[in-house]
Amino acid sequence: MISAGFGRDGLLYQGLRQSWLQRQLFFKLLRRDFAERYRGSYLGLLWSLLLPLMSLLVFTFFFGVIFKIRWAGLGNDSLSDLALILFVGITLYNFFAECLSRAPGLILAHQNYVKNVIFPLEILPVVMVASALLTLIVTLLIIVVLQATMGQGLTWTILLLPVVIAPLALFVLGLSWFLAALGVYIRDIQQLIVPVVQFMMFLSPVFYPVSALPESIRPWLNINPLALVIEQTRGIVLFGRPLDWTAYLMCLGAGLATALLGAYWFARTRKGFADVL
Repeated sequence: MISAGFGRDGLLYQGLRQSWLQRQLFFKLLRRDFAERYRGSYLGLLWSLLLPLMSLLVFTFFFGVIFKIRWAGLGNDSLSDLALILFVGITLYNFFAECLSRAPGLILAHQNYVKNVIFPLEILPVVMVASALLTLIVTLLIIVVLQATMGQGLTWTILLLPVVIAPLALFVLGLSWFLAALGVYIRDIQQLIVPVVQFMMFLSPVFYPVSALPESIRPWLNINPLALVIEQTRGIVLFGRPLDWTAYLMCLGAGLATALLGAYWFARTRKGFADVL
């Protein structure tokens, strides 16, 4: 029986192996996907730098100047500190939202690949997540630079940033595999996912700290990988707090399990793609 794990017969192992064997195709698709974001615009890839900075200015103006929001636990009323706190949450949420919003229509948008029996369809969600991850990395680097120049400075915990992001990337990849396959059979899932993604924004500490929630509700955030990654990213980048390794390992396990299940679902359902399309 084929397993879903990392063994030589495991679906996730085979998917990663195919991605490595097809690495030239992977990087070609990744470059095309990333370039298509800004194709036809005058500034091109420069928008990947300008858009995060423009968003930062918007957050600072509306939340800090107009609404005068004050962050619980923040020892000062600095607008720059508040903007960076909000910016971290929005940046990670945007990565999550972009991938889940695109995933249900991913195979439908590449129907010509389905008929090609030698094309590794499982690589399409990987390319999509990697493309969104590049944007996330650029934005996080901007946040790091702003924290070093305008914020409270950097500490050694900044080195843990790739470690913190890993569970979210696995979680999103697993959901993307699942939704990409499901979207072939149930076209309505593309409309349904929009309010679900919006709902996740309010279930995660994007615009509020976890400490603002009642004690009885806080433990429930532990089952939301997005919430934990947002909190721990803020901790290591903005406040110099070390990781809570127990919570992190639980989050990593949830992300890995989601990736395994997503890979298994995609491999089992892809056989019927051609019949449906």
